[in-house]
Amino acid sequence: MTKLYTRKGDAGATDLLGERVRKDDPRVDLLGDLDEATSGIGLARAMATSGVLNATLIETQRDLYRIMAEIAFTDDLRPDSFHLAADRVDWLESTTDGLSNSVELAPQFILPGSNVPSATLDVARTIVRRAERSAVALSAAGALQNDEIIRYLNRLSSLLFIAARAEEAAANDQPLKAKSEAN
Repeated sequence: MTKLYTRKGDAGATDLLGERVRKDDPRVDLLGDLDEATSGIGLARAMATSGVLNATLIETQRDLYRIMAEIAFTDDLRPDSFHLAADRVDWLESTTDGLSNSVELAPQFILPGSNVPSATLDVARTIVRRAERSAVALSAAGALQNDEIIRYLNRLSSLLFIAARAEEAAANDQPLKAKSEAN
């Protein structure tokens, strides 16, 4: 039987690829946020009704794993293939624009939760936004060299937002306005 634990982390440290660090290292925080984001996207993918959206979400999950690998490697050990390129941001922009063309957005803030698929996409979006904030902090500390990661996370949250609205539109659900009519 293979054991799923090593006990090496019991003292509060973990391995990055090339370095042992404390579990409260900002890189580990970002890796945790990205892990949570890809899991959130996986939940949203399991709930999504659109096959096209499903394929797009799989591709974003794979990009997030590429980003996690890039962050986990030390600079001297990171293979060139573990560097998120600008074309992935371009792909996200193009994909988001294509989805935006099929959805009419409400002119005011809305409440998430019109249906299960859209709600899970909105939860995934908020997790990605947290990961983006962690990436910005890591960049400000000089520990994140690739600005494409921040750009990617920023665009990914936009994609997840419009994907949630597309799921609502596909179900003929009208999102609730954040501000009640009485206010």
